Amino acid sequence: MTKTEALNILVTEANRGELIFSTNVATTLKIQEALDDPHCSVDTASKLVLNEPLLSARVVAIANSAVYSRMGNDVANVRGAISRLGFRTLRSIVASLAIRQLAGSSKDPAIRTMINKLWEHSAQVAALAQVLARRVTKLDPDTAMFAGIVHEVGGFYMLSRAEEYPCLLEKDDLTSKPAPGDLPPFVDTIIDRESAEAIIGRAVLKNLQLPQPVVEAVEALWFGLRAMPPESLGDTLLLANELAKTPSPLDTRTDTESNRYTSEIDFVVGNGTLLNILEESELELKSLTAALAV
Repeated sequence: MTKTEALNILVTEANRGELIFSTNVATTLKIQEALDDPHCSVDTASKLVLNEPLLSARVVAIANSAVYSRMGNDVANVRGAISRLGFRTLRSIVASLAIRQLAGSSKDPAIRTMINKLWEHSAQVAALAQVLARRVTKLDPDTAMFAGIVHEVGGFYMLSRAEEYPCLLEKDDLTSKPAPGDLPPFVDTIIDRESAEAIIGRAVLKNLQLPQPVVEAVEALWFGLRAMPPESLGDTLLLANELAKTPSPLDTRTDTESNRYTSEIDFVVGNGTLLNILEESELELKSLTAALAV
């Protein structure tokens, strides 16, 4: 089986709503659903979070990151962390756990390496989006961070199926398309990696029941053209994705091409420039990225 054929199978499943999630993801989504209840208290949220050790560690780490601890000392417990972060940020953190769980825990070292690199990339994009929204586009930083966390949902899902379809780890095979008569009966065309990730990602986003502005921002990343300087949430996410030092392992560009492109991105923001802002925010970016990647 080729990579293109495997992508066609996953796309067909996604179109039918036949996504396969681990039980961990289902548990995390129940926490997210509980947090959406307007009557959910800090005490109730604390108990829910404490049931998930990884989530607890991440919540406290993010509350103590440079972005959120500017006005106070470190917090040492989940309740204090939630009180500092607020429920909107907490929902973003819960979503980050669900996205990380999408890929499961593969026994294959090659798959684990790609999952870890994709999560490192996602954490960087989320931190960058948060800072860009706060200091450049003047949008809600928590929503921007949320969009950064979930922007690779399609990629994580594809990696979750890589043990079943090892060819998904291969380089794109779009130059060697099979003859029309060799296509599976359920597809009319060959689906390339970019469109496959969008189709699969949209199906996962639907299952996660994410806010529409976040869905639209992620779709802008798949199909949109970024404005310069950025204005919308989609623009913010596109720029953060391009500025991330760790590229997605699913990115078809070479590291040289990516670095050459991002090194040229700069524009005036108020009395400074984008690069000035990124330099000034370096500690915040490193701290938040590390906390998200716990």
